[in-house]
Amino acid sequence: MPVQRLNHAVLYVRDVERSVAFYHEALGFDVVMGMPGAAFLQAAGSTNDHDLGLFQIGAQAGPTTAGRTSVGLYHLAWEVDTLEELERIAIKLSELDALVGASDHATTKALYAQDPDGLEFEVSWLVPAALITPEVLAARESIQPLDLAAEKQRYGGQTRGGVGISIPA
Repeated sequence: MPVQRLNHAVLYVRDVERSVAFYHEALGFDVVMGMPGAAFLQAAGSTNDHDLGLFQIGAQAGPTTAGRTSVGLYHLAWEVDTLEELERIAIKLSELDALVGASDHATTKALYAQDPDGLEFEVSWLVPAALITPEVLAARESIQPLDLAAEKQRYGGQTRGGVGISIPA
């Protein structure tokens, strides 16, 4: 029985209220249920019960060492529908001083950011299957800096991403 999609992720954070405020402001997540030391958030347009669970472990918690000195999750990735939405999120993440990178993976246009606890996440737009040419496939061999203006000109700011890839055609 194959897995169909990710339903939700759960993160341990230092301060739930601070993390809720960040994910709300940065990505538009809203609290659907909360309790002392925990919150469950849902992305706009999601049909999941919740997309992100946050559990507070306190200010004394050390930084994550995953990928540096221990195994662990590298990052979560959320997909947006359009390059205009990706651009809007890039601006918001920059304003929050959370944006740490932006890469062109040829078939995926990606932003990388860190939340207040230093946990990394990705926000990406996927080139629709019908627009993936042999040249685009060949370009996957190297990661380039993301030029959102050029990508919007190439694919259109309102072109729905992921069609035929993560969204049925």
